[in-house]
Amino acid sequence: MTLSSKNILFLKKFPPMKEYVITVQETNHPAILKFEANQPLVQAGNYEFKNIDEASESPLAQQLFYLPFIKTVYISGNFIALERFDIVQWEDVKNEVAQQLVEYLNSGAPAVNEQVRQTKVAVTVYAEVTPNPAVMKFVANKKLVPGVFEFKNIDEAVDSPLAQKLFEFPYVREVFMDLNYISVTKYEVADWNEVTMDLREMIREYLADGKPVLKEGAQSKQPEGAGGGSASDPNLDPTSREIINILEEYVKPAVASDGGNIVFQSYEAQSKTVHVVLQGACSGCPSSTYTLKNGIQTMLQNMMGDKVTEVVAING
Repeated sequence: MTLSSKNILFLKKFPPMKEYVITVQETNHPAILKFEANQPLVQAGNYEFKNIDEASESPLAQQLFYLPFIKTVYISGNFIALERFDIVQWEDVKNEVAQQLVEYLNSGAPAVNEQVRQTKVAVTVYAEVTPNPAVMKFVANKKLVPGVFEFKNIDEAVDSPLAQKLFEFPYVREVFMDLNYISVTKYEVADWNEVTMDLREMIREYLADGKPVLKEGAQSKQPEGAGGGSASDPNLDPTSREIINILEEYVKPAVASDGGNIVFQSYEAQSKTVHVVLQGACSGCPSSTYTLKNGIQTMLQNMMGDKVTEVVAING
């Protein structure tokens, strides 16, 4: 009997429970085989597991991963699709796998504990490099925080359970959050190639579990040395308000895309010097001086004429 034919396996079971029947079907991908049941395996949703750790909500998938040739388990509706490693051919193992599925399903055990999935939140997180080699940006497909939050250590992270969890990684030095992303600064002892996946999965799982990023009532704080204020602040002079407007409209979106932030500190009218504070990926970045002088300073000089001669920054 060839792989393209259907193989139907039966396992007799005491009534009145309905007996599961598994039909084996080939797919367009030679490494993937489809095992179709005669009744639904899950009520709603699609479930894909790449390893046994991801399969915590599926006892069936966990059992399948004990087979050394199983690479991926996909469960949806009334079928299970399995992707194999190249160490075996499906022709040699498909019948045994089908028999194992039939025995498992007819034991009454669930394919997926769907009540666990119902508490999950659909969220994706991807990692993005920044100009600062010590900082990696983790971007979510949802809003995480209402404003800028920066934590230099675990003690400062008292209002952020997520930041506290991140500081449990020994190589995490600082955590910066803004709207839908988190910038993590690492110590030199770690290599991003080795730790990025662990951080991304931890953040994704944390968010998917619906856990809070911030405690209720947490307030964004200005970095030490920042003057604060807004373009509408009557206590600021007109030039300072104009500078804040330019930073908010033209500069902040650019630095945010790199995982950082810039905060207005002060303006000295006599020396025509603008002081700003850099946060997140911008803080301590090797290219920040170039960006400051050839980007921000040049922009302010072009837009404000002789009101600005120099921009000076401190790291937040």
